[in-house]
Amino acid sequence: MKLHTLAPNKGAKHRVKRLGCGESSGHGKTSCKGNKGQKARSGGGTRVGFEGGQMPLHRRLPKRGFNNYNFKTKVEVVNLGQIELAFNDGDTVTEEALRAAGLINRACEAIKVLGQGELTKKLVFAVGTLSASAKEKVEKAGGSVQAAAEA
Repeated sequence: MKLHTLAPNKGAKHRVKRLGCGESSGHGKTSCKGNKGQKARSGGGTRVGFEGGQMPLHRRLPKRGFNNYNFKTKVEVVNLGQIELAFNDGDTVTEEALRAAGLINRACEAIKVLGQGELTKKLVFAVGTLSASAKEKVEKAGGSVQAAAEA
């Protein structure tokens, strides 16, 4: 097999509809847009949810209740298995160290370490919070957990 012999499967590729290329093309003159009107214009058409002047559904329905989306705490989650691969024996795990290792990328208000994966290295944890299983595994491996403020 050589690169010049490769070809897509039969029927996988379609010819592009060439609009406005003369009457004989079958798509000439109005380019399949009909005559005049909003949809025939350049940039024409209606916005999403427009119902021709009728009161749109999203405005007809009542809006009730409280949504906590804007007020929720943004928590980044890191698993022990990821930390095992990124840190050496005796290192201190802090927010800055996690960012440098590429385990946290986004802006967050809190960091939580979960116990998924195995930990064999003796590490000092000075991050937000640890789950009960993560704390147990850290102490079993000979590491310790500090409050984030102490670090």
